[in-house]
Amino acid sequence: MRDIRKILAVRNDRFGEFLLNIPAFRALKETYPDARLTLAVKSGVRQLAECIEYADKVVVWEEDFKRDLKKQGFDAVIILNPAKEAHWLAFFSGIPVRVGYDRKWGILLNYKMPDKKGLGLKHEIEYNLDLVGLIGAKTMDKSLSLKLLPEYNNPEYAGAVAIHPYTSDKIKEWPVERFQQLARRLAGSLKTKVLIVGKKENLDRSESGEEFNNSGNNVINLVGKTSLIELAQILKQCRLLISCDSGPMHLAAAVGTPVLALFRNDLPGKTAKRWGPWGNGHTVVEKSRLEDIGVEEVIEAINKYNNV
Repeated sequence: MRDIRKILAVRNDRFGEFLLNIPAFRALKETYPDARLTLAVKSGVRQLAECIEYADKVVVWEEDFKRDLKKQGFDAVIILNPAKEAHWLAFFSGIPVRVGYDRKWGILLNYKMPDKKGLGLKHEIEYNLDLVGLIGAKTMDKSLSLKLLPEYNNPEYAGAVAIHPYTSDKIKEWPVERFQQLARRLAGSLKTKVLIVGKKENLDRSESGEEFNNSGNNVINLVGKTSLIELAQILKQCRLLISCDSGPMHLAAAVGTPVLALFRNDLPGKTAKRWGPWGNGHTVVEKSRLEDIGVEEVIEAINKYNNV
């Protein structure tokens, strides 16, 4: 591979998908240690991206940065989520090494591979590593990690169980009534501190965090009250996160908190095999219909390894 001194990695979608590129970023820095790695992300992800130790610079893709791409002098660009605009800009900016998937004007790339991720044959992290592998980037460390500074500790949250009841796609969501029953059980008879977490956008839904306000004195409703960094710091203090397929699920895994994840196993490309929590210590409960997963089954899964 030619001399590469400046690398641009583009992943400008949701923060959960973004986090699953951390091993790929690590592979780029380990393989090209003298290169500066710039991450181009969505504006809402920037603060979180700055917690990745392998990034030398973080920019917002939607802003003026992409207008002056040619002037940046990048030797290589890795386009991790296919987009016509990104492929077009990389080509006409004259970036010599253009890496991505062979779709959405993939003809403009010179290092590319078929996009078979929709088949869900392996984890998203492994697909991302395959992509950077096209220019020889490799790593033995496939773990997720985030550098969270300054440390934030709140005794009220220490050892709590966090519940994230929402997903970006309703077909992947456990009924909110089940989450409510679970919160009441944990906070009531099991005497567990429970944190309900979610982003501000969830407040616009009929099943917003307010639905959990009457779940008991041990339930703290944090929906819409935290930034991504604050959420990461809170999850780091928790003993467990219970969630369906979601960004907070990957965030918890990245800060070393065990996850109990609820998945459907009948949707090709959307199963836990591709999107499940990455790393050791996690548990996945999956069925073809999420409605078939009962509260007692989740309680049993919690008790197996977490001693709630």
